Amino acid sequence: MTRTNDIILRTTTTLIAFILLGFSAYLFFAGHNAPGGGFIGGLMTSAAIVLMYMAYGIKSMEKILPINFRHIIPVGLLIAALTGIGGLLFDQPFLTQTFAYFQLPVLGKTELATALLFDLGVYLAVVGVTMTIILTIANDRGEEEGV
Repeated sequence: MTRTNDIILRTTTTLIAFILLGFSAYLFFAGHNAPGGGFIGGLMTSAAIVLMYMAYGIKSMEKILPINFRHIIPVGLLIAALTGIGGLLFDQPFLTQTFAYFQLPVLGKTELATALLFDLGVYLAVVGVTMTIILTIANDRGEEEGV
């Protein structure tokens, strides 16, 4: 099988993936005060990774990003569940969230919330599930075509 000259796709993918990952980080951190959060941030991250898989191919991406996305799913679910259980340790209802302001060296006065930890769990679970589904479909399709 011959590959087409996809230099334009690869060049633009680098820029677009960088923009998507930056926007994903923005959505993730804005999520507990504004629209966004772990779910849409995870989808945006998955979109950037899928774009890179499309531009560079599965074999190249597995060398660059040697992650088994199936292992990310339980880690995300565990973080989300432990965040919810955290409220029970302080005689509060399940999934109770709290926040406080901290003076951080570079960022100054910053709000840190337990909702961010829950969003991290959702983010990891969404990236894991989305990438597992897409890569499973891609691998099945490759086997059918004899690639």
